[in-house]
This record gives sequence, structure tokens and C-alpha cells, in this order.
Amino acid sequence: MKPVLVVMLFALLSAGSPVHAQTGRYPDKPIKLIVPFPAGSETDEISRVISQKVGATLGQQIVIENRPGASGSLGSEQVAKAAPDGYTIGLITGSTHGVAAALGPLPYDPVKDFKPISMLGVSPYVLVACSCLTFKTVDELIREAKAKPGKLSYGSAGPASMAYLAAALFASRADIDLAHVPYRSSAQSMVDLITGRIDIQFATIGPSLENIRAGKLRALAITTGQRSPVLPDVPTMIEQGFKDYEIALWMALAAPAGTPDSIMDLLNKEISAAIADPQTRQKLLLQGFEPAASDPATVTARMKAETANWKAVVDKGAIQLQ
Repeated sequence: MKPVLVVMLFALLSAGSPVHAQTGRYPDKPIKLIVPFPAGSETDEISRVISQKVGATLGQQIVIENRPGASGSLGSEQVAKAAPDGYTIGLITGSTHGVAAALGPLPYDPVKDFKPISMLGVSPYVLVACSCLTFKTVDELIREAKAKPGKLSYGSAGPASMAYLAAALFASRADIDLAHVPYRSSAQSMVDLITGRIDIQFATIGPSLENIRAGKLRALAITTGQRSPVLPDVPTMIEQGFKDYEIALWMALAAPAGTPDSIMDLLNKEISAAIADPQTRQKLLLQGFEPAASDPATVTARMKAETANWKAVVDKGAIQLQ
């Protein structure tokens, strides 16, 4: 066989080999998903359920990297500054891309520095109290707070957290004085709530559910317009006289600005498929999370609306930032 023919044959064989076929293919290595909240938080748990399914269909592991701090802005900043190659993506939420932007300057632009991939869904908050306390309804809680101004306490991860704003807005609407106790994470405040060191908390359903069912916490109200399927006997804040009181933790995935559209389209397709998968949906629903994928424009619209909403509330003095 002539040398030229040998070279041509080798080139043809190489072109059909798996190694060559994967050259330039995305993804050809693990993807890092930055979750700007602690391990064990609801945001972390939801991210793991979805990333496991998406990673399996992509054929590459999605590695969760927890980067908590500053109500999520530390981890979000890392995503904003990452290479736009599709190998670093981030979880964004109502606090990192809604509340925080309404409260002051950030080390990143929540719109310009990110390229949304898809919504993941929303999680209602539940107003929970230590079961060691006597009140069993929101009205009873309000009466107790008015009888003891500044004595009842609540925990949160700080003024930029949805839990803080939910409690501050409730206190303003109910005309009561509550004492805020800051924590580094909701997991820490949950321990103190169960043991009675603090009295109440607006918490996401997932981390609270087991303790509610075990009788360690008493659920007083759901913060969305509809009751939660996993806590059907717990009335909403609206049902208990708080008109238009609707607060939920939304979650989405985003990549750094400049990430190629082909990669974004693939990730959106796989995330949508994962959320539509019956087993994955069931895992999420059992945690009180309401899954719903979307197009990128929906994420951007949600983030802008949330920022405008909370900025208006803060500017009107409806809540006090401590």
C-alpha cells in the first residue's frame, strides 16, 4: 500500500473513532454548579436532585460547590466572573437576584453579568413556631407579640434574605415589634427554633417538614396564594387576613454572560427534561418544592419584577432593615 493511501486510511479511521468524535463536544468534562448557600439547605438539596438527573443525561457529572456568604452574593459573584465556557454555572434565587439588588450595590450586575438558563421552580415559606409556645394561629401570635413588645424573636440569615423580609413585612403589616436574631444559615437558626432559643421563623418547607410532622415545630401559615400539597391543613397568610401577602423562594440556573447559545440551548433542554421526569418531580414535590422549567426570558422577567417589588417596599418604609 502506498504511503499516501496509508495516511488517508488512518485519517478516515481516526475520524470515526470515539476520541475524535468527542473533540469539541460539550460537555467533555464535569460541570461545576455553584450553590451560594450551605450544604444541607433547601437550595442545596434541590440543586442536587436536578443536577444528578441532568448529569446522567449529559454523560458528565455536575459537581456541586457550596459557596455561602453575604446572603448568596459571594457565590453569585464567582459565577459572574467565571469563564463563559459552560463548565461553571450557578444557582440563582430571589435573594441573590431580586432582594439583594433592591437593597444596595452588589459586586456583580444581576442582569448583565449572567445568562439565564431556566427556572427550576418555587418553594413557599412556612411561618413556624417552637412547639413549646402556646399560640397556635397567626392571630394568637399577634396578640402575644402585642402583649410583649420586642420580646418575641425570629431568626434569619440577614436583611438580604427572603426569610428576614418575610418576617419584617409581616411585623409591619401586623403592627407588632419582633426581635431579629441573625444567623449564618437557616440550618443554625432551625436548631435554636426547635430548642426554644428563638420563637418563630419564616422557613422554606423542605428543611422544616420533618420537624413539623414530628411535632417539634408548629406550622402557622403558608406564604403563597395556595396551600401547600405537603401541608394541606396549614392556611395561607392571605386566608388569615393578610391581603396580597405572597412570598416564595424562586430558584433558577444561570451561566456567566457570554456563554455560547448552543451550550445554553442544550442545558435548557436537559433541565426541562429533568424537571418533567416523573421520578425527579416526585422527589422535588415531596420537599414542598414546586418544579417548573422555563425559557431564559422568564427568568430575567422574574428577577426584574422581584427587584422592583422589594425596592418599592423598602423605599416606602414598609419594612425596617436592621
